[in-house]
Amino acid sequence: MKEKLVHFLFRYGTLLVIALLILFFSVTNERFLTYSNFTDILRSISIVTLVALGVTFTLIVGGFDLSVGSTVSLATIGSAAALVWYRQELLIALLIPLLLGLVVGLINSFIVVKIKIPDLLATLAVMYIVNGIQLTYTKGFSIYNNMPMADGGTAPGVFIPSFLFIGQGKLFSIPFPAILMIFFVIIVHLFLSYTKAGRLLYVTGANREAARLSGVPVERYRMYAYVLSGLFASIAGIVLASRIGTGQISAGAPLLMDGVAAALIGYSVLGQGKPNPFGTFIGAVLIGILLNGLTMMNVPYYAQDIVKGTILVAALAFTFYQKKAADFKI
Repeated sequence: MKEKLVHFLFRYGTLLVIALLILFFSVTNERFLTYSNFTDILRSISIVTLVALGVTFTLIVGGFDLSVGSTVSLATIGSAAALVWYRQELLIALLIPLLLGLVVGLINSFIVVKIKIPDLLATLAVMYIVNGIQLTYTKGFSIYNNMPMADGGTAPGVFIPSFLFIGQGKLFSIPFPAILMIFFVIIVHLFLSYTKAGRLLYVTGANREAARLSGVPVERYRMYAYVLSGLFASIAGIVLASRIGTGQISAGAPLLMDGVAAALIGYSVLGQGKPNPFGTFIGAVLIGILLNGLTMMNVPYYAQDIVKGTILVAALAFTFYQKKAADFKI
């Protein structure tokens, strides 16, 4: 009976927690269970989910990326600078942050894969470097419409409507960021589940040496994971810039914790026991519902991290308990 209970909680515990949270917040606040509030939750978790999908790729290959938050900030500044400082159109405002994210991913992969510095140390160093670059480039100022320039004038460009639509628009009454989020979750799921490259990423993370002896280009797939992590962080930066309509310095820093938490919570969703995009999405939903409900209850923002950390510990405890039990049976 105990094993059955643990197995049930391992597979469905996260979904059960989400259901209980919805029930609790619905009872305590009549505005919680409304369409507008749920669309707000979807909009709010869209950026976190994109960041977490990138983290998921690095977890799959047995790595970790601490630089995603600073990459989001860099992408946000890149988009804002292209629009406001250099008066560029939509295509350039999208390409610049995407290229910046790819560059950060390549730097991470070079340091981790080629120089062989442990991923936590390497991506931590890159996090500081990238954060310093965006602060130096902006001289510590956020970028916004009609901001004063060093020559005494004002910025020549503005956030154009087509760019703002990415973060603020709606299609069929559904927030466009939520549509983007669901699209990328499905794409990543299909890629990891039904393509050779996706399966080889999992093989690389499961046993690197065995994969190498089987002919898998392990270093190449590890590199792919870090590049994809940088790419998804840059996409999140674009959505963030278009949502708030400014290029805020260090705006992506708080997303690191939420993104990592969502990806790690995803281990325990439906008993997967491994990083997976659907679990990552459910983890982001759990965090989004929790923060939304706590905010409605006027819980201070600094106390919300305690709750998030507690839920993360519980999710990881179930995950590693199940893994230990499986290893014992073997």
